Amino acid sequence: MLKWFLPVLFFNILQSSAQEELTGPKLLEKAIAYHDPNGNWKSFKGKMAILMSTPDAETRRTQLELNLPGQYFKSSVRKGNYTVDYIIDKGECELLLNNSPVIADTYRDSLQITCERALKMKDYYTYLYGLPMKLKDPGTLIDPKVGKKSFKGKEYLVLKVKYDEEVGSDTWYFYFDPTNYKMEVYQFFHDESKNDGEYILLSEEITVNDIKMPKIRAWYYNTNDKYLGTDDLVKAYALD
Repeated sequence: MLKWFLPVLFFNILQSSAQEELTGPKLLEKAIAYHDPNGNWKSFKGKMAILMSTPDAETRRTQLELNLPGQYFKSSVRKGNYTVDYIIDKGECELLLNNSPVIADTYRDSLQITCERALKMKDYYTYLYGLPMKLKDPGTLIDPKVGKKSFKGKEYLVLKVKYDEEVGSDTWYFYFDPTNYKMEVYQFFHDESKNDGEYILLSEEITVNDIKMPKIRAWYYNTNDKYLGTDDLVKAYALD
């Protein structure tokens, strides 16, 4: 009986291990379960205050308002003596300079007050603060194989992501703590063979409507580790 039982037990263990192999999509699900356990991102309504500091430049203050189900985005950016509001409301663009819609062309050019920039800012902020949930968006190509890599002295589970041509051409890598699947680093390349692009170190967290968002994002070049700047999510809260 024992001679028969042991091979069967060994076979079942091997089969179970194979079934539990961590794939790219499974890793993403585990990461989302950590950052957005109740699936609240799609219905997110909230405000954020962000400080962006860069070497040899004035600190930039940005106030964000997001209403994802209402398709509303507003970014208020303080630039010196000017406050620029970029608003996208159900696809319609509105631009304000110091609360006025009347904007001289010289200011539009020098302060980049355009609808094209408003759309870029909407995509930028909703993508980065919506990670890793945004990796479920259409056009996202998740590599089925999970990598393991040491980055800055720590071991990570690594998810490789590409996009359909009409969505984007960069290659992204997302680094997750293997103990709890917390996202701690992400990295992108325009051309990986040239080691271009940047990596972003995430630290601390703010929880908004049960969504765990990175508080600090520090940006560096891939090529030489040159420091580029830091985004600090100093305040965030949900709206009713």
